[in-house]
Amino acid sequence: MHLLTRRHRHWAAALSGVLLAALVPLGAGANARADASAAPAPLPPPPVSTPRFADTTVGGQGSATPIRSWQVQSSAVTHDAGGTVSRTGYGTHGWYVAPARSTVMAAMLADGLYPDIFYSKNLSQVDPAMFQVDWWYRSTFTVRGGTSGGRTVLRADGIIPGADVWVNGKKVASRDTVRGGYTVHDVDITDVVHPGTNALAFSVPPADPDKDLTLGWVDWNQDPPDNNMGIWRDVEILRTGGVSLSDAHVTPSLDLPSLDRASLTVSVDAHNASDRPATVTVGGTIGGHGTPIVLRRTVGLAAGQTRTVTFTSTVRHPAVWWPVGQGAHPLYGLRLTATQGGRVSDRASASFGIRTVTSSVAPGGGQQFVVNGRTVQLRGGGWAPDMFLRDDPRRTGAQLGYVSDLGLNTVRLEGKLENPEFYDLADRAGIMVLAGWECCDKWEAWAGTGGEPWDAADHTVATRSAADEAVLLHNHPSVVAFLIGSDNAPPSDIATAYADAFRTAGWSVPLISAASDQSTQPTGDSGMKMNGPYAYVPPDYWYSKRDDEGGAIGFDSEVSAGESIPNQDNLDQFMTPQEQRQLWQEPKTDQYHAGGNGSQFSDLSIFDNALSERYGPPTGLSDYVRKAQLSNYETTRAQFEAFGANQDAAQPATGVIYWMLNNAWPSLHWHLFDSNLDQDAAYFGAKKADEPVHVQFAYDTGAVQVVNHTPDPTGALTARVLVRDLDGSVRLDQRADLAPVGGGHTATALTLKPPAGLSTAYFVELTLTDAHGRQVSRNVYWNSTKPDVLNHARTTWYYTPQSGYADLTGLQSLAGADIHATVETTGHGGRTRTAVTLRNTGKVPAVDLHTTVVRGPSGTHIAPVSWSDNDVTLFPGQRVTLTASYDGAGLHGSAPAVQLTGFNSGGPTVLR
Repeated sequence: MHLLTRRHRHWAAALSGVLLAALVPLGAGANARADASAAPAPLPPPPVSTPRFADTTVGGQGSATPIRSWQVQSSAVTHDAGGTVSRTGYGTHGWYVAPARSTVMAAMLADGLYPDIFYSKNLSQVDPAMFQVDWWYRSTFTVRGGTSGGRTVLRADGIIPGADVWVNGKKVASRDTVRGGYTVHDVDITDVVHPGTNALAFSVPPADPDKDLTLGWVDWNQDPPDNNMGIWRDVEILRTGGVSLSDAHVTPSLDLPSLDRASLTVSVDAHNASDRPATVTVGGTIGGHGTPIVLRRTVGLAAGQTRTVTFTSTVRHPAVWWPVGQGAHPLYGLRLTATQGGRVSDRASASFGIRTVTSSVAPGGGQQFVVNGRTVQLRGGGWAPDMFLRDDPRRTGAQLGYVSDLGLNTVRLEGKLENPEFYDLADRAGIMVLAGWECCDKWEAWAGTGGEPWDAADHTVATRSAADEAVLLHNHPSVVAFLIGSDNAPPSDIATAYADAFRTAGWSVPLISAASDQSTQPTGDSGMKMNGPYAYVPPDYWYSKRDDEGGAIGFDSEVSAGESIPNQDNLDQFMTPQEQRQLWQEPKTDQYHAGGNGSQFSDLSIFDNALSERYGPPTGLSDYVRKAQLSNYETTRAQFEAFGANQDAAQPATGVIYWMLNNAWPSLHWHLFDSNLDQDAAYFGAKKADEPVHVQFAYDTGAVQVVNHTPDPTGALTARVLVRDLDGSVRLDQRADLAPVGGGHTATALTLKPPAGLSTAYFVELTLTDAHGRQVSRNVYWNSTKPDVLNHARTTWYYTPQSGYADLTGLQSLAGADIHATVETTGHGGRTRTAVTLRNTGKVPAVDLHTTVVRGPSGTHIAPVSWSDNDVTLFPGQRVTLTASYDGAGLHGSAPAVQLTGFNSGGPTVLR
């Protein structure tokens, strides 16, 4: 995302980079350290509770075995050279023990240091000078049996920013070549390894996202002190015979529109590593649905030759992979074996889905995606991995589960490209992935947005990164495009190198020039826009059709109303009482948990000013939080509703990526759910807007619309509108019947004209029922007779200011609501279901009732959890049952309870 102040940060970074380059040049030897005249690097603290180190036992021929764990230490502590560190028996007392995928900071956290790293400003207490020297990663692996007659290859994938590599006392690769956060390096170590225990060591130099093609965080959060230096993807030991297999992939092509047949092209690279010709038989199966397809071919390979072996086949009545909300997500499996003389030489496998993705620029300029011949609006959020790139598949799966629970179908990766398991999980969940490079550091240095200029070596690393990521991604049906630029499209020479690398790897889905409205050759127009906002705007903003704003037209690649204030329980987990007081009393104070690196988003003044103007100045922290929840809900709902309103317009809203889905750490902005997986009002505003069939109010025209997000037509429907005064009394009651609404279409039921004489703040209650009178959707708005007024002439890249504000201050005068609640919990098949029935027994509206499942009456919240609905508003006499589904193991043996809060219902109240 675009940030003007980044340039100032990069000037400072460039100066420190010059000093760092003098101290630790990228191409320096293993023990590169500060010059004798410079201050020595501080010593890192010793481990607190070192995990158990695990040796790796390597499999036989045809295996790929990841290193299980590492011993990690600073070169400021150990002064031994690589030839010594990489020998078996080397003493590592006092070293950190790290998981297989671990940055240096992640290793420190795993070993018990900084247990409250995200609380308050604790992160700032970690001295970044510790990471201005090389760090060692050391491990051992055991080879069973002999090593003759085969090959052993060390595969290093994802080293930030690079490394010198030793095995058994011998240097086998240099950081001049093992360089780049996304490049894969295969090093033949056949002549170095031996039966029994072997040792390997990586010397990793300091990382700097302005100097290295790795990853950076810009204004998402504070920078990790180590700049994510270390081994963040797998290092593997490959054992093969004379011929190895790599890059097994399947390219499907569906017959459209029938979908009754698919052509499959299977490709795998066979490499003869020997110095003599070889004959190899490559065979295997495609299975998973129906009768397995058998593949077999014998080919000859010259000495040292790599040859792509290709098979073609046809599947009748295939199991078609659809995005979530459009159909099922079945997967097939490819298994291949290379044999020589009846003996297995190597194996390869892949899972894949049968689907076809195309895109083109629609009227209005939006990139329109078509999946399996069906136009699909992409609705999603920007993805953030853990700040220290810690690997947690269960957490990743839970977050992707929230995507579908929200009614979304897409995540965008702006850099921070993930581990293979992420894409496996997305495949199984039907979540589409927009992958791509990032902005504002070395990746876009050619655009003048920061980072040192590229040299020839950077071009090589970038091209290799594209080729290697293409190999990782192209089997995954979830990956529907790759953006070769973010804020800026690359110049044509770089774009051509990227495109050639992807196409050589068999890429079959769209390549897009940028996430912004820019074009380049050979990919053409992006069909994307990046006009902001990234800070607060009122709900009616999203209906703007201005070309320079982020309203619901075209494809908006990153956009939201910015701040998303967590619930009180979550604020307590990462902010001191003093910091919480500043939220509402000192809005111009830089918040450590707002935008990082001194960005425009590090204070809350824009949001707080709008909150005070629209809802009334906060009278305390609890008042601030309850009003913030109302704001979170209405602005997030409005954004997704506006894009839904225009999904089939003449100039359609083809896609929207909420900025952001999640956070790398606890944050006050840019998320739909918190870093601890709790859900505040923003989550349920988005979930409401993106429900399968939804009734909504258009802020610009007053239209009451029905949005069908499903692929199938609805039945006949009836929409009802109740306009209520602040006390809940009905001032207008209208109904309209609708004919069935087609899949992916939006229909208008009626246009609302509020009656005269309403209270300044009033309610609009919408319900949608089917032909049998069953409720399909219900939606409540708090509106004002005084509109928000946007000052479009003063629009900036990150928001549009207001010259007038809606008056919703009447809400704060509501008397306390009387709520009768019952709770029932049942369990089945490992899932626990808690149903909460709420009834408004009083005489005033109960606004924004929020329920949370907790462990016992004073316990912490349960997450992940899926609620049928939440943050609901009930009028006198109304009732609703909200149902939560979750893994009962998360209760840790405690009885579940429900915490109830509300804008005017007191609380929190614990229900059991």
